[in-house]
Amino acid sequence: MNDFLANSILVICLLIVFGILMWGVITMGRGGDYNKSKSNLIMRYRIIFQAIAIIVFVFILYMKRYYNG
Repeated sequence: MNDFLANSILVICLLIVFGILMWGVITMGRGGDYNKSKSNLIMRYRIIFQAIAIIVFVFILYMKRYYNG
C-alpha cells in the first residue's frame, strides 16, 4: 500500500471524526431544542466514525507491517 494513500485515508478519517466532534460541541454549547433532539444522534455518529477510523488505522498498520517486513 502506498504510504501517501494510506496517510491520506487516515487523515480524512480523523478529519471526519474531528468535524463530528466539533459539531457536537457547538450544538451542546448552543443548547436549545436542536441540542435536545440531536445530541444522541451526533454522539452515535462520532462513535461510529471513531470505530471506522480505528479499523482503518489498524488495517494500515497491518498492511505496512506485512508488506514492509
